[in-house]
Amino acid sequence: MNSVRAEHPAAGAQVRPLIAELEIRQRVEELGRQIREDAGQREIVLICILKGSVVFAADLLRAIPGDVALEFLRAKSYGQSQVSSGKLEILQDVDRDLAGSYVVIVEDIIDTGLTLHGLQKLFRARKVETLKTVALLLKPQQDHQVEVDYFGFRIGSEFVVGYGLDWAERLRNLPYIGVVEGSS
Repeated sequence: MNSVRAEHPAAGAQVRPLIAELEIRQRVEELGRQIREDAGQREIVLICILKGSVVFAADLLRAIPGDVALEFLRAKSYGQSQVSSGKLEILQDVDRDLAGSYVVIVEDIIDTGLTLHGLQKLFRARKVETLKTVALLLKPQQDHQVEVDYFGFRIGSEFVVGYGLDWAERLRNLPYIGVVEGSS
């Protein structure tokens, strides 16, 4: 894997590979098998949190044997500033009744835990019977207590991009997870 020179937002920024494409693929396949095993014969509904989770959710969907549905949810907690408002706003909600389904929230990365905390609270209030969470990446510092049932990789506090994760809407298309040099 080679470093990538990012053209934006900082000219000359380098992306150092952290988790290889093959490692990600193998781990996603393991997660898919584990989720199916835990769900048994029940229908699984993956809820992809847009935008960062879309690549992970698509690969996970293909890795789960049997009946699987995919829904999308878009949320924000930052408004127009760079400081969290502490309040979760749902911009796009799921389109289906989740009763009786094995519901799995799909997150790209758990950092502060604010978004996931709010989503777990929301779906519990909606009386979702079985609610699980899968995250591709877990960072060590979480401000909010969240339950993560399945995860791909633990990482440090570095700023990562690729495999759906972005830097100012760029670098989502990298097939691996990389660290933006000078960000840790």
